[in-house]
Amino acid sequence: MTHPVHGDVTLVPRWRRQLLLGAFGLALTGLLVRAFYVQIWARDFYRRHGDRQQIRTATLPAHRGRLLDRQGTPLAVSAPVQAVCIDPRRFHPDETRLRRLARLLGETPEALRRRIERHRHRAFLYLARQLPPERAAAVEALDLDGLFLRREFRRYYPAAEVTAHLLGFTDIDQHGQEGLERRFEAQLAGVPGKIRVVRDRRGRIIEAVEAIRPPRPGHDVRLSIDRRLQYRAYLELKRAVAKHGAKGGMLVLLDAHTGEVLALANQPTFNPNSRPAAFRGAFRNRAVVDTFEPGSTLKPLSMACALREGVVDAAASIDTRPGWLRVGRHLVRDHRNYGVLSLAGVLKKSSNVGITRIALRLSPVKFTRCLADFGLGAPAGIEFPGEARGRLPSPRGLGRFEQATLAFGYGLTVSALQLARAYTVFADDGVLHSVTLLPRARDDAARRVLPAGIARRLRAMLENVVSREGTAWRARVPGYRVAGKTGTVRLAVPGGYADDRYRALFVGMAPASEPRLVLAVVIDEPRGREYYGGQVAAPVFARVMEVALRLLGVPPDSRAVLARLPGGAG
Repeated sequence: MTHPVHGDVTLVPRWRRQLLLGAFGLALTGLLVRAFYVQIWARDFYRRHGDRQQIRTATLPAHRGRLLDRQGTPLAVSAPVQAVCIDPRRFHPDETRLRRLARLLGETPEALRRRIERHRHRAFLYLARQLPPERAAAVEALDLDGLFLRREFRRYYPAAEVTAHLLGFTDIDQHGQEGLERRFEAQLAGVPGKIRVVRDRRGRIIEAVEAIRPPRPGHDVRLSIDRRLQYRAYLELKRAVAKHGAKGGMLVLLDAHTGEVLALANQPTFNPNSRPAAFRGAFRNRAVVDTFEPGSTLKPLSMACALREGVVDAAASIDTRPGWLRVGRHLVRDHRNYGVLSLAGVLKKSSNVGITRIALRLSPVKFTRCLADFGLGAPAGIEFPGEARGRLPSPRGLGRFEQATLAFGYGLTVSALQLARAYTVFADDGVLHSVTLLPRARDDAARRVLPAGIARRLRAMLENVVSREGTAWRARVPGYRVAGKTGTVRLAVPGGYADDRYRALFVGMAPASEPRLVLAVVIDEPRGREYYGGQVAAPVFARVMEVALRLLGVPPDSRAVLARLPGGAG
């Protein structure tokens, strides 16, 4: 078929032009129909589909509450940090940037690559947690597709080892794992928030669309601990353990009138800001959860029970000659023959024979019931997970020799906290206090255990123990009268008691005229020539107590000091 030609121009047939225009018209109509369908008819469907690709629900971490000391000084705080996250399905960096990323994350490129490939099927993977802001910014600057940052918090403990056993620590997700972090989890933990966000193709948040629920921060918890006293307790206990090559130590400082714990320390300790696996055995708060035989520190309690039950008179004399006493088939011995002693002399010389003669006048039922009244064999009720009960023997199985050994601190177990608590009876004129790690003005759970007169009499006897002629003269504090009792306990081993392993103790109070503080010091297995409680534990008591009394502004009560004051006795 030929087409008409006009000059050099070939004319296109009319039908072909119409066909071409019709095709364009149909295409335009199809586009308009498709646009109407997408924009109007199926708008909601495509909006939901697009939202699923770009809009996500993100979690907003809640700020964890702080742990504060009694003055409001922070002991545990949460600082903002960043987590490095990826979508492994879209994360395909080149070799150069992968190496730079691995260096910033502190691992080898090969290990990082293997980890990513192992989780390639997942939509989300943490590459690193709790990165400081400056390192996180350097990671973000790599501008890698599929990599994004997520805001979180890291727990930080300003006093580190000083408060480690008390506060415990959290896991990487800010959940309390040990100590007071665990005990007060409900108060400290906040409620995370939720928000809808738009992410770009690299997973980064570019716009916040809607706040579903704002994060609710946790509450601060103020403790009874005094950071200044806690530091001194930690320092002196650490020095003593190192000086005597000891296995460890424990210390508890209580307010004698409220039962508040002002300081509590253990050795060895750990750094809660950096917890290598090697320190896992040091996490335990031994002053609260471990128990031991208290030895001669129990003798004042035994004597108090005898006085309370009226089986011995305050003016009585006790014959300890010839330095030993047969009880059944067993012998109770003193270090030497102390002769005839007053009740004060029995405590001053720490006579096993003397306290045995006194305690055997008690019935087993009355004796064990009285010791239970001092809080032994039962938890003190402190706000701390895993607190030990200790063990107090049943009176039904208590023979005469078992009762004798119980009188000088063997055959039962206590914690350092229980021992300090028991001495609040002597410090506060016969009143036993509950103990707490929270500040309070008074102890509503306090109860009377001894008549005030007996408690004061025992306190006067314990002052003699700290005299030059007593076993604890190294516990003296310049300017203050001190009352307390030493203990040197042989450690139990299979088949009996070791001849060369000891626990040294001292429990005391000051100022003795009107005690404000009670302090218990326990040193485990000191090595060397000095291992007695008066040699090892008493000096720790003196140094900690001196600082505590002066920081708390407790006036001196030493007779020598009072005599030098205006109007004092000459």
